[in-house]
Amino acid sequence: MNPHKAFLLLGSNLGDRAIMLQEAANAITQHDIKIIRYSGLYETAAWGITDQPAFLNQVLEVETKQDPETLMQTLLEIEQSLGRERKERYGPRSIDIDILLFDALVYHSSIVTIPHPAMQERRFVLTPLAELATDLIHPVFQQSVRELLSQCKDQLPAKKIN
Repeated sequence: MNPHKAFLLLGSNLGDRAIMLQEAANAITQHDIKIIRYSGLYETAAWGITDQPAFLNQVLEVETKQDPETLMQTLLEIEQSLGRERKERYGPRSIDIDILLFDALVYHSSIVTIPHPAMQERRFVLTPLAELATDLIHPVFQQSVRELLSQCKDQLPAKKIN
């Protein structure tokens, strides 16, 4: 069986954010998930609930033999192992790991929706994703990541810090 290609978004706004993203990436590789490429690190003001520290975000291109459900369950377990506490929607978090895209799949279950249902609305998602896959076509909107980014109404800048 050929591996699946997925794009994951990592985010943190508590503690040493860069170290937390690195710890998450390290944990991901311990679960039979191969990281192919990393975007740079991008800092963005909090989205949703704005009265909290800025986020550091990064996109990873990965290969996995896991199906979407198993992959999401693995990522949730990694979040928990790194101290993630789910207290409030859009609230502060030590780590957040989302599946943005999984092959060209359109999929919905009780724990995961692919493609990520709000990715086209968030500059902090599209900017690092465009660094890795500018011409990748969104399987629902049939537009490239570049096109989605150019049309994105989110005004919060995603500032590359490395």
